[in-house]
Amino acid sequence: MALAAQDTRVSRAAGGARRPRRMPSPGRVLATGVAMFLAAIWLLPLLWALDTSLKPEAETTAIPLRWIPSDFTGDAYGKVLEAGDLIVWFVNSTIVSVSVTLLTLLLCSLAAFGFSRTRFRGRDLTFALVLAGIMVPPQVLIIPLFSEMQSLHLVDTLPGIILPQLVAPAMVFILKKFYDAMPVELEEAARVDGASRLRIWWNIAVPLSRNALLAVAIFTFIHAWNNFLWPFVVTTDPDNMTIPVGLATVQSSYGVIYAQLMALALLGGLPLLVVFVLFQRQVVRGVAQTGLKG
Repeated sequence: MALAAQDTRVSRAAGGARRPRRMPSPGRVLATGVAMFLAAIWLLPLLWALDTSLKPEAETTAIPLRWIPSDFTGDAYGKVLEAGDLIVWFVNSTIVSVSVTLLTLLLCSLAAFGFSRTRFRGRDLTFALVLAGIMVPPQVLIIPLFSEMQSLHLVDTLPGIILPQLVAPAMVFILKKFYDAMPVELEEAARVDGASRLRIWWNIAVPLSRNALLAVAIFTFIHAWNNFLWPFVVTTDPDNMTIPVGLATVQSSYGVIYAQLMALALLGGLPLLVVFVLFQRQVVRGVAQTGLKG
C-alpha cells in the first residue's frame, strides 16, 4: 500500500509538471498579424455603419467626420420600424429565401444523386451541359427570364422572384462530388432489401449528406437573401419587394437619410449573421466533406 501511494504521488508530480511553452515561429506571428489586420479592415465599414446609425441625422454628414457623436441615439431604428415597410420586406425576404433554399436542396440533391448513381445514355453530356450553366453570367438571362415570367403572369409576384433562382448548377456539382464518395455497398444492400432509388436517396443518401446539404442550404439562403438584381427587375410593388430592393427604393425616393439607411441595412443583414454564427461549424464540416476549397 505504501509503495502504491508513493507511486501515485510520483506519477501526479510527473503529470503535474508543466512543459515549457514553445515560442511561436516568426512566420506564424507574421501570419497572425496579417490576419488580424485584414479582420480589422473588414470590420471597419461595419463599425462605421453601426456608428452612423446611432448618430443624430445632422451629424452623419458633418465635416470633419467624427467617430463619437455628441449624443448616441436610436431614433433611426425607431423611425425605420415605425415606417412599416421593413417588416413587409423582411417577411418577403424570409419567404423567398426559405422557399429558394428548400426547393433548391430538393432539386439539386435529386439531380446530383441521379447523375452520381444512375447509368443512362447521354449522362456525361447532360452533366456537362449542367456544368456549362456555371459559366453563364446571370445578367445574360435577365431578358429571357423576364419574358418567361411575363408569359406566366408572375411578374411582380413572390413566385416570380423564387422560380428563376432555383437553377443552381454549382450546387448540383458539389452534391454530386459527395455522392460519388459514398460507399456503393450501402446502395447494393438496400437494393437487396427491395428499396427503390427514391427510397435509397431519402433513407441513405440524404442522412449521410446532412452536413453537405446544410452547407449548400446556408450558401443558397445567403445568396437568395442578398440577391438584388433579379428581384429589382421583376418587382415594382413595394409590398412584394425584398430588403435589398427596398434599400435602393428608400435611397432613391426619400433622399439619402444616412442614419436610417444604415439602420435599415444593419437590421436587414442581422439574420444572415445569426444564421452563420449558429451553423458555422456545420458549414465548415460540409465544405470539408465535399472537397470544395477557396
